[in-house]
Amino acid sequence: MELSKLLQPVIEIARESGQVILNIYQCSDFKQRIKSDNTPVTSADLAAHKLVTEKLTVLTPDIPVLSEEDASIPLKERERWHRYWLVDPLDGTQEFIAGSGDFATIIALMEKNQPVMGVVYRPVLKIFYYAIRGHGAWKVMPDGKRIRLSVLKHCNDVRSLSIAISRWQDVSIITGRLTSSRSYDLVLLGSASLKSCLVAEGGVDCYLRLGPTGEWDTAATQCIVEESGGRILDMTLSPLSYNERDSLVNPNFIVLGDTGLPWREIVRFDG
Repeated sequence: MELSKLLQPVIEIARESGQVILNIYQCSDFKQRIKSDNTPVTSADLAAHKLVTEKLTVLTPDIPVLSEEDASIPLKERERWHRYWLVDPLDGTQEFIAGSGDFATIIALMEKNQPVMGVVYRPVLKIFYYAIRGHGAWKVMPDGKRIRLSVLKHCNDVRSLSIAISRWQDVSIITGRLTSSRSYDLVLLGSASLKSCLVAEGGVDCYLRLGPTGEWDTAATQCIVEESGGRILDMTLSPLSYNERDSLVNPNFIVLGDTGLPWREIVRFDG
């Protein structure tokens, strides 16, 4: 099936997932527990996981689904996949629990271990971000208006930059990576996907993530960011990899808007 024909059904699946999450969020009637990796999971995560995996399986029966809430599939099985869905049914579980509204459903279609389609839905605001490789990245407003996404561009001597970070991040860890060559405005936001999308739409210059995330946190947004003119790289400035290791945990990474800036003068990278 052509990617363009898959897009609208996937958007609808993300919308339905968002509604399931909202129903639980708005009544504040949810259960939670701590997983083995010391991160929280709620009944909203599990309900969204069930809906998204079932709907994607009906949509594309021959394409396997890898979800954060069912990620125990061994590499020896995963490495045979030419195509697969990579899903975070509820990105921003801590934000969901805290009641900030900064959470999303993320769905990526992977081909040869690279994202070729990404959809991010922010249910509280009813906003979509999406991209298909080679066809640009877009934001869809609640009234249906589509906006083409583009990262911020600067001249190389720009003296002030805006950087998205997690509300749960120790700020000193981030500032310790920033050189004194610029001044910085730190923008605190919720889920990893929403911070990456903020870079894609030109809301901030970059997003610096120091701490564990999963491959499902970056796949869809990598497609969106790259189609808007940016990059997602690890802290050696190498591309992120997908489905190539036993672990599905990402390294520390940075989401860059204007790739023409002298980032090695701005950020202290590894090595």
